[in-house]
Amino acid sequence: MQTSDSDTKQEGKLIIFSAPSGSGKSTIVQALLKKGFNLEFSISATSRAPRGEEKNGVEYYFLSPDEFRDKIAKGDFLEWEEVYENNYYGTLKSEVNRICSVGNNIVFDVDVVGGVNIKKMYGDKALSIFVQPPSIEELRKRLVNRGTDSAEKIEMRIAKAEEELAYAAEFDKVIVNDNLEQALESTEKALLNFLGK
Repeated sequence: MQTSDSDTKQEGKLIIFSAPSGSGKSTIVQALLKKGFNLEFSISATSRAPRGEEKNGVEYYFLSPDEFRDKIAKGDFLEWEEVYENNYYGTLKSEVNRICSVGNNIVFDVDVVGGVNIKKMYGDKALSIFVQPPSIEELRKRLVNRGTDSAEKIEMRIAKAEEELAYAAEFDKVIVNDNLEQALESTEKALLNFLGK
């Protein structure tokens, strides 16, 4: 294990959310954070530019590609991936240690490879949830309606999503987000069951 969990009085559990971009994962995570469960969000690091109103240290820790590579070299990441060329995402060990030190349950919003890797590292201490769109066509529609990406970027995301869907079977629970209310309800049930163990 790569964190100093032995220093904590009460160890939090890990809840990992992964999904293709546009599946509604962030909406589900934000709703759960407001419902208690003693959850604290693990802020990921990324080398991509902020979108819209995003702020450093709130949605992400924004690093330049060089800063990100420097932290990789120093071993500062629990997991990381170069999703597109010079576009990195990762989980800083310092973030996990910060949340563990206060005994909260940690919520990860990470790409599918990161989700699979964290689950392998923590085993039964982690619950991995894959949020799946009802279809690729619905996903395309959501990405277009979101209005944050160019047509070229949307096609890149769709191609990536098709690859990512192949990982769904490696997660503890797959939530199909066809209806947000039902998806939230299913996720809450899975969470209550996991945290009650």
